[in-house]
Amino acid sequence: MKIEELTAKVLHNNPNVDRYQLAIAVAKRCDQLLDGASSKLNVDLKSMKAADVALMEIAEGLIKIKGFVNNEE
Repeated sequence: MKIEELTAKVLHNNPNVDRYQLAIAVAKRCDQLLDGASSKLNVDLKSMKAADVALMEIAEGLIKIKGFVNNEE
């Protein structure tokens, strides 16, 4: 699946998250992966970019985005 499709899937499934919050979440997960965390997907981290793996994990619902306050409530 293309990066654009994954991004759209995440934003569609999480209406309270905007693209900037998603970018922060992907960056934090990417840092974790680069620091040695194991992927929740069955992929080889050496053959894929950490940012792509992080976005895929979030899109599949394996990593939850939390910590952002919804100002609309």
